[in-house]
Amino acid sequence: MARGGTRTALRNDPQLYETCADQWWQPRGVFAMLHWLAAARAALVPTAPRTGAVLVDLGCGAGLLAPHVADKGYRHIGVDRSPSALRQATEHGVQPLVGDVQAVPLAAASADCVVAGQILEHVADLRAAVAEACRILRPGGLLVLDTLAATALCRVLAIDVAERLPGIAPRGVHDPALLVDRGVLAGEAARHGVELALRGLRPSLRDLVAWSAGRRSAVRMVPMRATAVLFQAIGWKKG
Repeated sequence: MARGGTRTALRNDPQLYETCADQWWQPRGVFAMLHWLAAARAALVPTAPRTGAVLVDLGCGAGLLAPHVADKGYRHIGVDRSPSALRQATEHGVQPLVGDVQAVPLAAASADCVVAGQILEHVADLRAAVAEACRILRPGGLLVLDTLAATALCRVLAIDVAERLPGIAPRGVHDPALLVDRGVLAGEAARHGVELALRGLRPSLRDLVAWSAGRRSAVRMVPMRATAVLFQAIGWKKG
């Protein structure tokens, strides 16, 4: 559903994840870029601050983040609506929780770290999703996000171009009406006690060429100043 309630035909359809369920852990499958992004996201997650610390992974999919944070000391809870994805996440050490990121079935202040990777550009109510991410985060906890910006450039590169490239994005996965307004994102997070710092992200072009030629198994994501396409955001919740 587009924000405001208008359905976009054949775009952002949750059934896509069931149809492509066997692709999640294929390094050259339709979700290949999600593996690269998971590694970049995990690099922003610090070691657990205490014994029993909880990391909540919103829109966890099949648990692609899990291998990258397994040695950081967290109890890794994954929230997703896809049953097939959650079954696979469980196999990788994630504690599965069926739920919507716009109404997370967890108590307030229950997480030491909340990550939301490549999910905010799929939700109908961005404000609700941001509020929930901040609500379940304890004071002093860390919020880590990555998503796509609501810009004309992003619509061209992330939808018109990327959805035509193998392994970058499946056809129809994104609805341009749901791309994320950076000002709204930062403003809503601040309203709930989290001041976000944003930075852009892109694939290493050298790695991408080598990966396309079969000479690399993965592609490194490179930070950049421009946030008009793909970006990360990080912030600590005020005590």
